[in-house]
Amino acid sequence: MIKGVLLTAVLGYTTVVLLLHVFQRNLMYAPGGAPGTPADAGVPEMTTLTARAKDGIETVSWIAPSAGQAETVVLFHGNAGNIADRAFKARCFLDVGFGVVLAGYRGFGGNPGSPTEAGLFSDAMALVEALGAHEMAPGQLILYGESMGSGVAVHMAQTLADAGTPVAGVILEAPFTSMADAAAYHYRWLPARLLVHDRYDSLSKIGGIRTRLLLIHGDRDRTVPQALGKKLFSRAVEPKSAIWLEGAGHVNVFDFGVAAPVIEWLKKRTGH
Repeated sequence: MIKGVLLTAVLGYTTVVLLLHVFQRNLMYAPGGAPGTPADAGVPEMTTLTARAKDGIETVSWIAPSAGQAETVVLFHGNAGNIADRAFKARCFLDVGFGVVLAGYRGFGGNPGSPTEAGLFSDAMALVEALGAHEMAPGQLILYGESMGSGVAVHMAQTLADAGTPVAGVILEAPFTSMADAAAYHYRWLPARLLVHDRYDSLSKIGGIRTRLLLIHGDRDRTVPQALGKKLFSRAVEPKSAIWLEGAGHVNVFDFGVAAPVIEWLKKRTGH
């Protein structure tokens, strides 16, 4: 009888592991539908920009140019929703004269395709190239990565730095060291680090972004624990700054007044 119980437990555990391995992207990505218009979202000055990745997937982003010589904030959002859900963040930067791009992903917001790490990296590169065609060089861009988007932002910053065209700065909101570490935090009873396909390994890349960094993380974040943000920050090189928010969770850092210090950080660079 004991052997039967043990066998059932082993089979059940193995089944769960296999299911999570096969369907993990269904858990990792929660795309929102079509975002509507920028005006609907409260950013009527933004327009659409289409970028075509090397595999032919076309994604739609929203863009508004900066006022004068101010830089442009390119926001890579997290694993859920769509670009319209981040329009309130764009509003903060637009109101003080910075340009903003809300980056679209494949499989999100009505865009074709299915999200994967390689796919999102390809979409981000296509977007940067499209911005270059609009006379926005990497040196004029601030890459803002939110949660999963932090992995996209760090990857792009390192890639562009390695190409000799570093960006003007990187802002990371609620970032993780890697998706494998985040998965291990949530699924401690599974070999999560071995199972993750899309790894978003920012820890191995953050030291090579070759630009200034601002990291924001709440101490009540139950999705990505602040400890992961602190570990990532420790691996980054100067110049770097951090805002450790007492009481903030994963998606509500703007409710804790973070917009003001972020804008101050931006203005120190530009003199805007």
